[in-house]
Amino acid sequence: MYKYPSQQDLAHYLSLIQLERQEEINQYRQSIATLSIHERRKKGTTWYPITISNEEIGLGEKIMLDLQRPTTHTETHQFQQGQTCAIFVNAKVDGEENPALNGVIAWVRDNTMRVVIHIDNLPDWLYEGKLGVDMLYNETTFKEMEAALQRTIKAESSRLKDLREILLGYRPAESTRIEKIPHYSNLNPSQNFALQKVATATDLAIIHGPPGTGKTTTLVQTIAYTLQSERQVLVCAASNAAVDLLTEKLTALNLQVVRLGHPARINETLLEHTLEGQMAMHQDYKRLQQFRKEAHNYRKEARKFRRTFGPEQREERKQLLEQARLLIDHAKMTERYIVESIIDNAQVIACTLTGAANSEIQRLRFKTVFIDEGSQALLPATFIPITKAERVVLAGDHQQLPPTVKSMDAQQQGLSKSLFEWCIEKQSNAATMLQTQYRMNEQIMGFSSVMFYQNRLIADETVRSHILSSQPDEPLLNAPFDYIDTAGCGFEETFNGISLSTSNDNEAKLLLDYVERIYTRLEAVCTHQVWEFTVGIISPYKEQVLLLRQMMKNYELLMRYGTQISINTVDGFQGQERDIIAISLVRSNDRNEIGFLKDLRRMNVALTRARKKLIVVGDSATLGSHQFYATWIKYTEDIEAYHSAWEFLYEE
Repeated sequence: MYKYPSQQDLAHYLSLIQLERQEEINQYRQSIATLSIHERRKKGTTWYPITISNEEIGLGEKIMLDLQRPTTHTETHQFQQGQTCAIFVNAKVDGEENPALNGVIAWVRDNTMRVVIHIDNLPDWLYEGKLGVDMLYNETTFKEMEAALQRTIKAESSRLKDLREILLGYRPAESTRIEKIPHYSNLNPSQNFALQKVATATDLAIIHGPPGTGKTTTLVQTIAYTLQSERQVLVCAASNAAVDLLTEKLTALNLQVVRLGHPARINETLLEHTLEGQMAMHQDYKRLQQFRKEAHNYRKEARKFRRTFGPEQREERKQLLEQARLLIDHAKMTERYIVESIIDNAQVIACTLTGAANSEIQRLRFKTVFIDEGSQALLPATFIPITKAERVVLAGDHQQLPPTVKSMDAQQQGLSKSLFEWCIEKQSNAATMLQTQYRMNEQIMGFSSVMFYQNRLIADETVRSHILSSQPDEPLLNAPFDYIDTAGCGFEETFNGISLSTSNDNEAKLLLDYVERIYTRLEAVCTHQVWEFTVGIISPYKEQVLLLRQMMKNYELLMRYGTQISINTVDGFQGQERDIIAISLVRSNDRNEIGFLKDLRRMNVALTRARKKLIVVGDSATLGSHQFYATWIKYTEDIEAYHSAWEFLYEE
């Protein structure tokens, strides 16, 4: 039995991530582990055979191997930068079947990939042929989540115990008075209020940032303000992309940022701000390189001796490997000194949630931990950086995409409820919602404002009347919102039993036809500006996305502007915006089934990506059976955005 209800809450999440882990393992085994090499190659999860074309020692004394597959192998593959993988030998070695080395992919180009491996000595079998490389399932994140939850559950008389009680709503979050209230001219009133909330928070502050309201701008300014009174802060986010964006914005303010994480997972434009990049600029780095070079040469000499050699050769090999080991020890000591000096001098440590468990900052605690994308993160992952915190600042929007959960059981039992959502329910006094949005035309914004944000969003003057063109008599370009209703057109959906996804051919064609119309008018009235417009084509269904991508190849005009047009799922557009957004809702059936269109937060994301023009195509007869969509259809009628597809199907 647990002493506190908060411990029971976290124990429940602990059991849920076990379900999630098992589901991921099952999916991995089903897709990869049970297949033959030939089947894995065909699936794109294995290269075989491979050869080692280059070997180097890199930062952290990690060995970098360049792996080459035959140029005759032209199969598409799923290997990507940042993935974990295993180099294996297709043979039995010393009684072990198919021994393997784990690593992380630094880059993949054509038929070559570079893999980073963190061991001192490479096994002999690596140089004896029959090599391949597999994609791997990575349990690191689950291990770190479990460790963080266990530590938080066990916390007794400590700040971590206090935060556990506050974050889970069993004690009120407190604030303190400050002498001078901060105010910045580059922030609007609600943004300034959010910053002030952070400034006075003793335990917890929440920045609720609906689409387009400048959450990142506010968060970055808040971090900079906090550093006026704190020497160092930890800044985390659920995704590498979000951490990269924060790093970019913070370094633009001339703050000293160290971006932790594997370089393979970090935007290459930010590599100078990574720990590895800053090490390379350190005055002692040349000495470190020399130790590594000499160690590499000794290892190379030792490898000249193979399995069948005499006592003298065996002793010589032992001496060479011992020299290499001593040099590696010197390199590790030098590297430790360089790393600690860089970390200690940083104002901001930036990393993903899992990255907060990085051994380089294991010894550190932070007065303030900032967590962006808090609403998209699994609660157990959020607690990884919180174990290092005195107080917590969460930023996000729980009305957009929730955390991704693969296990249906875990989802139904609450794993998709983020700590951000939990806190905003239990500690609403600690939260501030940003209210002025700088992205959308007022009509595009209106429905989401009412349904998700208590009708509190305000379109800034700079975007309130955003349209594609102010030319008169151009309804396609002057109207910011068009809903095209396919009811009665016979546009029946199709279910794919293999992909388990749904598509709608006729709806896809209608949508692309409509986007082509817009481009035709744009070319007619603003020729020199057409290349400036960006377009996003969205569908909640992967099968429809694939269909739209394939069908677009038949549209010569759209292909001309192909670099400006993106086609993806709703999840693929999270955090992004375009001048024009066109959405295909797909579902059209006589059973009134709308599937996961019932995920209203996902729909909120789709409806709030457009700056100047939003187009939605869907069947009101199917959609209208759900109250949310019935209300939405009424909204389109009220703002005169409603059109029947019959208006366009048989035009000359």
